[in-house]
Amino acid sequence: MNKTGLLAALAFCAVSTLAHADEDSLRIGIEAAYPPFSFKTPEGNISGFDYDIGNALCEEMKIKCQWVIQEFDGMIPSLKVRKIDAVLSSMSITDDRLKSVDFSEKYYHTPGKFAAKAGLVINDPKVDLKGKKLGVQRSSTYDRYATEQLVSAGVEVVRYSSQSEAFLDLASGRLDATLADIVNTNESFIKTPAGNGFALVGPDINDPKYFGRGAGIALRKGDTANAARLNTAIDAIRANGKYQQVMAKYFAFDIYGE
Repeated sequence: MNKTGLLAALAFCAVSTLAHADEDSLRIGIEAAYPPFSFKTPEGNISGFDYDIGNALCEEMKIKCQWVIQEFDGMIPSLKVRKIDAVLSSMSITDDRLKSVDFSEKYYHTPGKFAAKAGLVINDPKVDLKGKKLGVQRSSTYDRYATEQLVSAGVEVVRYSSQSEAFLDLASGRLDATLADIVNTNESFIKTPAGNGFALVGPDINDPKYFGRGAGIALRKGDTANAARLNTAIDAIRANGKYQQVMAKYFAFDIYGE
């Protein structure tokens, strides 16, 4: 084989190997700061419902999960520039996000809820939170809801890079309330020592305009191949019991929702 032919053959092999690697692995973005859905153990390992569900899906698809930890507000930009192939980090399927990315079918659905000092009554957030400080995670659906629905009513919205930071400020008295997923709030704040004296208050916050149809796996626009195989895998682990096994590790109720 001459030099030109050898170089061509090596290039073909490299491309073939890369394509095979892409087919056999999936780079998945995860926040790892949103318990019990995603968090780091004391040893520095990723854990949580999102992480375990992702691994179960990869096992079902017979591919390798390559987990990429980053802040939530950088997930979609990273997806668009191909630093990751998917986002599995409790990202709600909303019409607004569907303008930028595609999604798998949902893998769970829970409402949002306010947390505040026990005794604070929130019947109408626009009235009862007027003049108060409300913490939300930046770029989350709760951020968009609070920005569009509550700021004009006189609620001061304070944005954080992670929900755990909002919980810290609530516990220290720098916030009057926070708004986040009901499970995350209950498990990672209300039930902890820091949440002593605080409670879940007010109505469930689940307007489909803002909170969509549950949490799904975000994908680049037009990535129909990964969408199809992820949907097939979600259906498979719900049928074979793996989904229920993962769910039972973290929740005493059916988180999949209606």
